[in-house]
Amino acid sequence: MATYLVLNMVVSIVVLGAVRRITGKLSWGKLIFGVLGVLVVCTAVFDSIIVASEIVAYDSEKILGWYIGAAPIEDFFYAVIAAFIIPALWAYSRRRYAGK
Repeated sequence: MATYLVLNMVVSIVVLGAVRRITGKLSWGKLIFGVLGVLVVCTAVFDSIIVASEIVAYDSEKILGWYIGAAPIEDFFYAVIAAFIIPALWAYSRRRYAGK
């Protein structure tokens, strides 16, 4: 039985591997941290609302029990993944369509 943390780690490794393959390296410092900051704040606010209003529920035996607001820490993996994949896809699309 996989926990949310194990599932998030597997997805993170796959996504970060794909990002590294697309971009060649992960060195966009300010861009990634800027996107990450916005996404984490939005995740904290909106996921807390969603969890507190009981639209989404988590099995308490499959989470670590750490929360930011009402959202379990595992919810924030999606924001971290997005902070890497969005700039990577942006750079890939700019590079791919630059000659057209």
